[in-house]
Amino acid sequence: MKKLLASTCLTLGVLMLGAQANPADCGEVTIASMNWQSAEVLASLDKFILNEGYGCDAEIIVGDTVPTITSMVEKGQPDIAPEGWVDLLPEVVNRGISEGKLVGAAVALSDGAVQGWWIPKYIADAHPDIKTIPDALKHPELFPDPEDSSKGAVHNGPQGWGGTLATTQFYKAYGAEKAGFTLVDTGSAAGLDGSIAKAYERKEGWVGYYWAPTALLGKYQMVKLGHGVPVDAAEWKRCNTVAECPDPKPNDWPKDKVQTLVTKSFADRAGADVMAYLNTRSWSNDTVNTLMAWMTDNQASGDDGAKQFLKEHEDIWTKWVTPDAAEKIKAAL
Repeated sequence: MKKLLASTCLTLGVLMLGAQANPADCGEVTIASMNWQSAEVLASLDKFILNEGYGCDAEIIVGDTVPTITSMVEKGQPDIAPEGWVDLLPEVVNRGISEGKLVGAAVALSDGAVQGWWIPKYIADAHPDIKTIPDALKHPELFPDPEDSSKGAVHNGPQGWGGTLATTQFYKAYGAEKAGFTLVDTGSAAGLDGSIAKAYERKEGWVGYYWAPTALLGKYQMVKLGHGVPVDAAEWKRCNTVAECPDPKPNDWPKDKVQTLVTKSFADRAGADVMAYLNTRSWSNDTVNTLMAWMTDNQASGDDGAKQFLKEHEDIWTKWVTPDAAEKIKAAL
């Protein structure tokens, strides 16, 4: 009987160890959190769901579009880029997928994302003739450079953003310098946001790079400028997104596909349930805008935003995960 009990205990012990190991098949996971709000909260959401629902050991690292995706292809790290703006680096992404180093998972924003040059609505209302980038460049006096009011200014994002690279190329393509404009490096996401807020508070002109979905565009009404030409996909890949290209041409900004990217090495070891989650998890601009507005109003972090979403939108996220993971996530909240 003692031998039977010992054997039973041993068997139970092995089974328990196996049960503890299975949820953690994905092991250690690095998740890139880009330095803008929607990417931050999505990274935090993935971290919470993977850790609490699937027993992973996930941690967040700081990233940006260009260095993160390039590193995933060349070094195999980080494991996941939840909000990959893949159209900003088409050659790198396509090479990574074709060489078996990257896997494209769910489209993170189900209805796509919008980037481009924007002006305040009060400027658009007062000057209905300004509908495109060439229209705006005819009026440097309406968009004064904060350092030299005799010139106009195009406000750019921080270095490392794909949108910053494309804006720099469009600045050349549309002859903005010859039109009397300088290209202003706002230095950071906060600096870019601050330049819009400052212009709005003073009811001054502003033109520059921005994107949606964002909480800021929910607070300040902005109008996206047209580009005056249709989208040329070949030109976009040839020069509009290549920093070294010397002769960019005017082009429209394609509606962006925002996709979750995973390294092939992680996809191979993550397990079917984890990859099923990453292949399913997708939300709309309206959902993200509402969440980001809440985060802004409450000065909430990405972790706070993730928990708020999980509490308020069980109808959405439970469709992404297994029933067992859903129960664990609810318990963790």
